[in-house]
Amino acid sequence: MTMPSAPDLFSYRKHWAHKFGTAPELPISRAEMDLLGWDSCDIVIVTGDAYVDHPSFGMAIIGRLLEAQGFRVGLIVQPDWTSAADFQRLGRPNLFFGITAGNMDSMVNRYTADRRARSDDAYTPNAEPGRRPDRSVTVYAQRAREAYKGVPIVIGGIEASLRRIAHFDYWSETVRRSVLVDSKADLLIYGNAERALVELAHRLARGEPIESIRDLRGTAFVHRGPLPEDWTVLDSTRLDMPGPLKLHNDPYEDDPRCEQRAEGVPVVAPMPRAERDKTVIRLPSFEQVRDDPVLYAHASRVFHLETNPGNARALVQAHGERAVWLNPPPIPLTSSELDRLHELPFTRRPHSSYGEARLPAWEMIRHSVIILRGCFGGCTFCSITEHEGRIIQNRSEDSILREIGEVRDRAPGFTGTISDLGGPSANMWRLGCRDPRIEAACRKLSCVYPDICRNLNTDHGPLIQLYRKARAVPGIKRVLIASGLRYDLAMRSPAYIRELVTHHVGGYLKIAPEHTESGPLSKMMKPGIGIFDRFKELFDRYSREAGKEQYLIPYFIAGHPGTTDVDMLNLAVWLKRHKLRLDQVQSFLPTPLAIATAMYHTGRNPLKRVSPNAESVPVVRGMRQRRLQKAFLRYHDPENWPLLRQALKDMGRADLIGNGKRHLVPSFQPPGTGGTPEGRRAPAMNRRTTPALPGRPKPARRRSV
Repeated sequence: MTMPSAPDLFSYRKHWAHKFGTAPELPISRAEMDLLGWDSCDIVIVTGDAYVDHPSFGMAIIGRLLEAQGFRVGLIVQPDWTSAADFQRLGRPNLFFGITAGNMDSMVNRYTADRRARSDDAYTPNAEPGRRPDRSVTVYAQRAREAYKGVPIVIGGIEASLRRIAHFDYWSETVRRSVLVDSKADLLIYGNAERALVELAHRLARGEPIESIRDLRGTAFVHRGPLPEDWTVLDSTRLDMPGPLKLHNDPYEDDPRCEQRAEGVPVVAPMPRAERDKTVIRLPSFEQVRDDPVLYAHASRVFHLETNPGNARALVQAHGERAVWLNPPPIPLTSSELDRLHELPFTRRPHSSYGEARLPAWEMIRHSVIILRGCFGGCTFCSITEHEGRIIQNRSEDSILREIGEVRDRAPGFTGTISDLGGPSANMWRLGCRDPRIEAACRKLSCVYPDICRNLNTDHGPLIQLYRKARAVPGIKRVLIASGLRYDLAMRSPAYIRELVTHHVGGYLKIAPEHTESGPLSKMMKPGIGIFDRFKELFDRYSREAGKEQYLIPYFIAGHPGTTDVDMLNLAVWLKRHKLRLDQVQSFLPTPLAIATAMYHTGRNPLKRVSPNAESVPVVRGMRQRRLQKAFLRYHDPENWPLLRQALKDMGRADLIGNGKRHLVPSFQPPGTGGTPEGRRAPAMNRRTTPALPGRPKPARRRSV
């Protein structure tokens, strides 16, 4: 078994409109269309973000790719959603509307983990809040339909990806239907959308109706009526039924080097590819998962076992008399495809109409270079794998070095420092499974938990060479690594840690141990804190050898499923013992589709077989307990001391209250402090008005990261 093949992204015959050439900027107004000589757009992309023509922004990379295929692409950015008028600004698109909330889920973008409206929006000029609606994909799709009836509506981006099946919505505390049903879109494209969008655009241009295009990988659509008779339907609507009765090849049978069998996967006769390609797994229906948390956890488990594009089968989930049909995930891009994608003619800056307005999201990444996509870490609270996949997609060394030259020559304000060479994880470039057959057949959710798989190539040598060549590019003074670092992988290569610490740390390096206690770490699928301690030893040693004073900035999460108050107390004691005082701290935010979100909603653990009597997971729900767990991370803040003192007394740990070095919280209270512990409303003078979350009191303005 190997990964299925796919046509090269750039192998299609160009659409006739390629004769118009490349637009200096993709148009966002009729006046710009007129200057380009266009009478209409073939495709109109509607997005909740401001337009930045840079490969880190989804609307830009999709727009430039479709332009390279010969299509005329226009953008409607941050439209007024109160009527359909703004959705008509570019006229009727010839092929389809492409709808996206932007680079973030709109609810995550607008609200904190405490459900309080954020005071700014990094993807909006001057960080102005309130420029996008809640659940933007649904609202935009409905307005686009009102603007031009009969034009196909295609939804995508991270918000659509994470809401492609019935999902728990933290902000309403309900299980919501697939966004495909709520938005009434014709097609949903999830994950990396390039392959599906390019083929879809060409097929629509040839006259195929969108209702007949049902075979694209990485897409979902509403199916009405009985399931096709020539398909095998595997019923997974009940507990302890992972769906398949006849599985694909077991990778641990194929290769004896593997140290363990995929947990919970029975070994039976292999399923031929032809048969698997005509097999669909029936998930519990929307109504079932809405009404039964245990079935929700079961559906989450089945869903995540079918996310490897090498072996995944189609999924179907009933929503009343209709069903949402999910085709298998898209085939990962090759290095040459990813190179060409990043080398399209981006201006690398915001649209000229924004003038001198600040765009914080662009300012943060304008001097950085993306070198990979995907992450095989499998952290249960993270949505990267649900969107970008677990198979690393690498750019070539030559392409990366060329882009560094582009940044040097064209990026505004460049002073010689590349701010980041990275991606979801900085040090996964060119790492992956040693055997393509095993990679295509594997069903493990993580390549690094509970231990690093022996079939995983962990050689950091090519990355070290890339760093050295990047530093040697003329005009480059420094190359920093700011992406999250997977330190358990880095421990396999002390030479990489030395190279990183000696040349690529700008005083501080961010890493994410997330916790110290085994309970929450096992639910996060993160390594034990001992690996962090060993990494810190090497980091400190190599910093001293380089004659540099450098520090690690560890990230921790409060309130994650599986975390008790005792766990947070132990973490706080660990922080004090290591003389760590955290500034910004993070409370767990349940994003749609994540495994940890299923734990939060159901109190069950989908990492194991699900049953009514299966392992229950401690869940932090009430705002007081959430504030307390967050306060433990900032034990040094006097605002939190009254809350912590009372908690320590309730926990029988009053011995930690006092003014000595061994105490966690002082017994005294500085005047004027203690009134605004973590998550509470700040004084009125520090607040600004912002639209409140529908159905809830107007939120406080103190931001929670």
